[in-house]
Amino acid sequence: MRHIIGIHTVDNGGIHMAALRAANAGMEALQIFTAIPKFYGDKSMIRPERIERFRATLAQTTIEPEHVMAHGAYVLNVATGDDSIWTRAAAGLAREMERSSALGLGMVCFHPGSIASGGDAHSAGKRVATAMTAALRGAPRKTRLLVENSAGAGRTFGRTAAEVADILARVADDVRDRAGYGLDTCHLFASGYDIKATPEALRAVLDEFEQAVGEPPAFFHINDSAGALGSNRDRHVLIGEGEIGKEPFRWLLRDKRAVKVPLILETPEKNYDVADDDPTPDPYDVQMCELLRSLAR
Repeated sequence: MRHIIGIHTVDNGGIHMAALRAANAGMEALQIFTAIPKFYGDKSMIRPERIERFRATLAQTTIEPEHVMAHGAYVLNVATGDDSIWTRAAAGLAREMERSSALGLGMVCFHPGSIASGGDAHSAGKRVATAMTAALRGAPRKTRLLVENSAGAGRTFGRTAAEVADILARVADDVRDRAGYGLDTCHLFASGYDIKATPEALRAVLDEFEQAVGEPPAFFHINDSAGALGSNRDRHVLIGEGEIGKEPFRWLLRDKRAVKVPLILETPEKNYDVADDDPTPDPYDVQMCELLRSLAR
């Protein structure tokens, strides 16, 4: 079985440096931000020289472009019923797809957002799907757009298999093959899915999502959880240092759905102040990559 392990690592010096640091840590996949994640990015373009530098650097590594994923901005709330917020968020999602397609990335993932006061889940699913359809049509390349399950805080949408399925069922037929979803282990646990109970319990959670959506996850975010089961706390920690523990990740790696899809770590870094021109991998990244590969044996 082939496991494609990756990381969202420090991008000091540019996203091409993130690619070098990830590859030097032994990774075969990468997650990046193509723009500052605290802003909508609806007006952010990506310069040709930045595209060329990233593509050339990536070609020097063992990371294939189809295994690189951009993470959408955290503020992109396309589940909201507030028209002004939705319009700008949908524009930000579309621009993210444009930037990621220009870079030649395989995937973009994003958080659906939250339902405004008085809103309902049925309408929220339609709004998310409408934004996804427009973003996919505006970037007609191979880059996929993938919903990420939420940790369930407040009225965030996309926590359950049913909500994720509802979104994807409403994406237009002409772009549905480029839409999909991924699962974050911390989010699953924090939202109440007890993936640490038994191997069978973990498998049942994956079965629930696959059966509801009609397809398996296109990626996994591999994170331990600082919060307890059902806490709704989106707090990632190193594998084995949280409430999930190491063993459930061994179970996950033995499931066929974790094979041949990116398994992206979003775990803490030891050194966030690395020099712009330093391609040295973060020690925690090396540690996590080695741990996951040992659990996969």
